Amino acid sequence: MTEFKIDDKSGTTLHIFLFSDVTNSKELLNLMQAGTLEPELAFFNAVLIPDVFPVLAAAHKTLLAKWRGCLTTRTLHSELVYNYSGSKHILESLKRCGIDENTTYILVARFDATSNELEATRRLINGTEISMSDLAIRADKALIQKHYKISSLELGISSLADAIVCRIAVRDADGKFT
Repeated sequence: MTEFKIDDKSGTTLHIFLFSDVTNSKELLNLMQAGTLEPELAFFNAVLIPDVFPVLAAAHKTLLAKWRGCLTTRTLHSELVYNYSGSKHILESLKRCGIDENTTYILVARFDATSNELEATRRLINGTEISMSDLAIRADKALIQKHYKISSLELGISSLADAIVCRIAVRDADGKFT
């Protein structure tokens, strides 16, 4: 588990866990869809995450939406997955970047977790907690490039993580910069 301070003024933190060999994805998905998941968490298909930086960019964008009172999704944690996806379609975003019943490699995120919530998160996931350094090794680069429409030419001048962050940042831009 890694803790990141997202905003120094408010003290908002984001805790991120990385799990492999997860066997209860179907149960986690059902709890999430029923709205009975405790604590509330964001679940990502970790093969789509080459580095933690794009998740932090999505977290910042999520908190901005919260502070402005304009979340697109029902919860702060589903908003995080939505913002990571780069798509404007909520259901597509959650399906593509979230987990499905067969996902075995999962990144889990929680804003402002208490120590009890951190322990509850570890108990909730039936899998092996692994180091965040595994993200770069286990990322499916071809799938990420396809999902975000990242060309080889772009990767000649930028990293995969930076290309994702650019797409997260500009997703909602409508071309009107006044």
